[in-house]
Amino acid sequence: MNDTSVSERGLVLAPRGRDAVVAVAMLSEAGLAATAVAHLSSLVAELQAGAGFVVATEEALATADLHALSGWIDAQEEWSDMPFILLTTRGGGLERNPAASRHLDLLGNVTFIERPFHPTTLVSLAQSALRGRRRQYQARSRLEDLREGEARLRELNETLERRVADALAERKLFADMVATTEGAFLIMDHDFRYLAINAAAMADYRRIFGVEPRVGQTIHESLAHAPDQLARALAVWRRALAGESFAETSWWHAPGLPERAYEMQFRPLRDTQGRQIGSFLFGQDVTERVRDQERLVEANARLHEAQKLETLGQLTGGVAHDFNNLLTPIVGALDLLRRRLDGDPRSARLLDGALQSGERAKTLVQRLLSFARRQALDTCPIDVAELVINMRDLIASSIGPTIELRITTPEGPAAFALADPNQLELAILNLCVNARDAMPAGGVLTIAVDEVAIEAHDSRGLPPGDYQRLSVIDTGVGMDPATLSRAVEPFYSTKGAGKGTGLGLSMVHGFAAQLGGAFVLTSEPGRGTRADFYLPRTTEEVAFPLARPDTPAPAGRHLRLLLVDDEDLVRMGTAEMLRDLGHEVTEARGGSEALRHLDTGLEVDAVVTDYKMPNMDGAALAEAVSERSPSTPVLVITGYAGGGVQGGLPTLAKPFRQADLGRALQEAVEGRSSTVVPISRARS
Repeated sequence: MNDTSVSERGLVLAPRGRDAVVAVAMLSEAGLAATAVAHLSSLVAELQAGAGFVVATEEALATADLHALSGWIDAQEEWSDMPFILLTTRGGGLERNPAASRHLDLLGNVTFIERPFHPTTLVSLAQSALRGRRRQYQARSRLEDLREGEARLRELNETLERRVADALAERKLFADMVATTEGAFLIMDHDFRYLAINAAAMADYRRIFGVEPRVGQTIHESLAHAPDQLARALAVWRRALAGESFAETSWWHAPGLPERAYEMQFRPLRDTQGRQIGSFLFGQDVTERVRDQERLVEANARLHEAQKLETLGQLTGGVAHDFNNLLTPIVGALDLLRRRLDGDPRSARLLDGALQSGERAKTLVQRLLSFARRQALDTCPIDVAELVINMRDLIASSIGPTIELRITTPEGPAAFALADPNQLELAILNLCVNARDAMPAGGVLTIAVDEVAIEAHDSRGLPPGDYQRLSVIDTGVGMDPATLSRAVEPFYSTKGAGKGTGLGLSMVHGFAAQLGGAFVLTSEPGRGTRADFYLPRTTEEVAFPLARPDTPAPAGRHLRLLLVDDEDLVRMGTAEMLRDLGHEVTEARGGSEALRHLDTGLEVDAVVTDYKMPNMDGAALAEAVSERSPSTPVLVITGYAGGGVQGGLPTLAKPFRQADLGRALQEAVEGRSSTVVPISRARS
């Protein structure tokens, strides 16, 4: 096993039953190197040899002596933060699993995954952890380069100090000694008078102070034009002239000149009797080194945030897929029961409530995907005023009772803008929550919708045209110009650590730009903040009709269908909805079984298939079906497709009702290749 494979391998600590064997097999199948360890002491020994991540079960840590592991974690180098994936039976939340706090304190960089879990979820978390570990190795290389540079500089400093000491011991003249010194060199007496200055020091003075000091001149005379810098210099030289030997790095510059960082080393200067007669200074311009260090610190901070977002995105995608698969048979069964028990008012009310909860669960998953930036934009014409009015209760509950909410919308016919309703709703909530945080003592939050016409040469960068403007205005603390200029930068936040990612406004800004609009902030300290969101107007017809979610499925001809899904419950529920619509359904548990049906003579009018399946996904199955029968349409259903379904196939998002399924199937058969979502999404 080479060094690279050791440093990137996964270590699996799962002593119960076959857990370790199964986990290693899952990771190996995904192309990840993995090694099982029998007990905690073996894990620590293997960690010392090198690893990319650790997968451990909760029971393996519950009763073990963790001192050795804790000692290894604490002893990691500054670049290292080993990622742990902890398999639990009660999740990572403190409410359900109080022991999670102990594991979090011990392991630090830990991700919790609750049993039972989908193999894809474990593999995704392991891949994310390994990517983060690789970034740590890159940071290590950069740190080693910086340390080598610092070592060379220290060696140079020590060499120069020895040269100065030797020169003094041999009673060389100040001029000869200074002339042979490569760095900036100054000698000053107790009257703050320059006794010696070399050429490098002269050049540095010109660069940072705009003057050239002379031997015999005092520091008061040379820096009289920069009183602030003079005061700082005197404070440092007083320490040196008091007999102190020290080193420090400081930024220096006179008004109107660029700032430079210098590493300065001070040593006392003594006569032959050992009396201090002054001090000498060796200075080195370390501006680039200091800036490199600052950039490294900033890069590490951004890397940490990016790793958290990457983990969130991977976890959210896995949750969305599994959760929507769970919701699909539930929503489908409730929908069928609702239709069949329409004459029973009490049952209808109970089923309507259950269906509404299913819709809320589906919307929750969509919002998680939006926050994790895993949701592609699905634009349609939107009445922005109506969307804001429908959000009144949600906004009011989000901002709390101490803030008065006012909503103003234009009168007259509705005007439409092209946007993704879910993303727009999330953007509005982001702005309202920011406004709430800016008004800790309460205030007024105004949401205004109006129509504006942009002329040529607009300062906001908008092309000429008609726009709908959505404004969120608060009476909060406001922002100063420096804060306002950085407000939409990614990862920039004025909130304390752990209280915000610094991505809210940057996501809103990017969303507006992606739609061809603009996002403009104006603010003054003590006078509140106004956020204007410009959306291009559209004359298109409304894409989503405002029909009831339980609108009956469209009538269509009797079809012979091949239904493919590896999840038994999802397949059974979908088949029941299709049969209830009058279609003839043949079921298959995967792509291979479906192709065997077709190859043995099964004739179908259309294929309905899940997207994410083992061995052969829905897109690959559609391609194989097309090779056998180019005229056979394929409808893909998916809980979450990540980057989207390939091939431009007609798509239906899970969970769905019978009407959604019937409508999507009809469009696929009629040759309309588009993404179909439940009607209720238009107002979710």
